[in-house]
Amino acid sequence: MAKLGKNAPNEQEGKETVEFFKDLDREALNTERFIEKYSKQLGIVFGVLVLGVLGFFAYKQFVVAPQNVEAVKSFLAAQKKQTEGKDKEALGGKSAANPGFLGTYNEYSGTNVGKLSAYNAGLLKFKEGKFQEAYDLLDNFSSDNKTLMALKFGAMADAKSGLNKNDEALSLLDKASTASDDPYTTYYFTRKAGIVALGLKKNAEAKKYFSAIDEKYQDYDNGMSDSYIEMTKYF
Repeated sequence: MAKLGKNAPNEQEGKETVEFFKDLDREALNTERFIEKYSKQLGIVFGVLVLGVLGFFAYKQFVVAPQNVEAVKSFLAAQKKQTEGKDKEALGGKSAANPGFLGTYNEYSGTNVGKLSAYNAGLLKFKEGKFQEAYDLLDNFSSDNKTLMALKFGAMADAKSGLNKNDEALSLLDKASTASDDPYTTYYFTRKAGIVALGLKKNAEAKKYFSAIDEKYQDYDNGMSDSYIEMTKYF
């Protein structure tokens, strides 16, 4: 068997390097042929992608941004009316000249301000005693703010109570009691859920709510939860 010389390993590495670059050349050639063959189709796909991106930014700039500006103007005008005690004008919805919260929601429901207008309109409808309309408007409100969502569920519960649907109200208060990270908001709706449960003679549920207050929210309760827990034994 012939012996390998000193430079054999280097020669072997050199051959491998040459083969490696040959493979790269073949791959590059294949890629070029692919692009050449399908250039028209690739151009169409790329064009569609570019148009999609441009369309998205154009929509954001020329449609969404102006809508947000107009929605804020409309909302602030309605809020001013409410501050002045003019609830009917604040609610609005009867003319383009005075859209109010209702008109702002109807016109700009896709914006955050439009959704907040639904919440405010719902509260005003509740104040008028129109509980189903209030519930429907409140149901259309959504937010990433957990405390606002807790307030939404609480207001919807009040609307259900106004419709004498207290079981549904209790379910919504349970949602309100767990929706927020704010301790006072959680305490408030937990206590309210306990009182409604007690009124429905659901004593086990009532005790659960008041016991949670006794364990976690004594600073807000001034010991009242103890009295309510006692009431669950007798009512």
